[in-house]
Amino acid sequence: MPLHTTAPRPRRRLRLAFALVVLAPLVGEYLLGNQPITALPAVLMLAPMYGCGALLIREGARRAGCGWPTMLLLAAAYALLEEGPIDQMLWNPRYGGVDMGLAYADTHVPWIGTSVSLLQDVLSMHTVWSICVPIALVEMFSADRTRPWLGRPGLALTSVVFVAGSAFLAVVQYQSGKFIASTAQFAGATAAIVALITAAFTVGRHRLPPRNAATPAPLPVGTVAFAAGSLYWAHDTLLPDSASPWLPVALWCVLAAGITGLCARWSRSPGWGPHHRLALTAGALLTYVWLGFTHAREMDVPYGTALVGNVVFSVAALGLLGAAMVRLRRQTPVPEVG
Repeated sequence: MPLHTTAPRPRRRLRLAFALVVLAPLVGEYLLGNQPITALPAVLMLAPMYGCGALLIREGARRAGCGWPTMLLLAAAYALLEEGPIDQMLWNPRYGGVDMGLAYADTHVPWIGTSVSLLQDVLSMHTVWSICVPIALVEMFSADRTRPWLGRPGLALTSVVFVAGSAFLAVVQYQSGKFIASTAQFAGATAAIVALITAAFTVGRHRLPPRNAATPAPLPVGTVAFAAGSLYWAHDTLLPDSASPWLPVALWCVLAAGITGLCARWSRSPGWGPHHRLALTAGALLTYVWLGFTHAREMDVPYGTALVGNVVFSVAALGLLGAAMVRLRRQTPVPEVG
């Protein structure tokens, strides 16, 4: 039976939901190199926020009959929620013992209470890699990627776990730094989060018409995704020291608009399919594979231990991509160049 007509069984749906809950923090923290392999048990503390957040975004969009534009905007709302009201990294000048105020001082804007480049980093990391990449990867193993995986009880339980996990991490962050943002900062972040959620479901109800145009092969799609992600993460080493600190801010805007526009155009072409979605996901995921190794010396563990973790998580990421590729090849042929 074709892939898109087979409904996943209840137990399989629950396995997919659980896989997303675990995968989101593994990609968002461990593959990135923010957490060493010795801190792997801490995934149980991160999963309620990262994983349940990703699952709620996926379920909310699919239940509403919406697609990736909705999930993208909801993921941006999650990014602001995590690094704003929950752990307050957007405002805490000494977050995690790091002088964030100094590191991002050049693009600090007083009236928004934070740095524009820090805001862009937060939106990039969590919107793309913490939320959208894990959702897209796990959906590759779903019999029907548009179906919800949870019933109402499961959705309610996920919501409770997300709120409890987020509150727990908020308390932990406060206890570690004794920092609390101003009422105006909390209010501004809340307004932005509500606006993004409203926009997400408004956009989801309006679908753009299809394009009668050729679709690129999956390989170029993945290459563009990898190049865009790598350019974003490597811009500090590519730009001269004399460059204005606002140049990366402008380049981020161009890059974000460009890749979003390309994906919107490609996905409306008649030849767009699961192989293209996998290529897009692979390009983004592989960016974190090389990036994690650059963070090895920054971890609070011996360099060799950090490298072992990088290798383990990278091999696991490649294994997941390989398994997804094998599954797709068994179900649908690879499209030819349009």
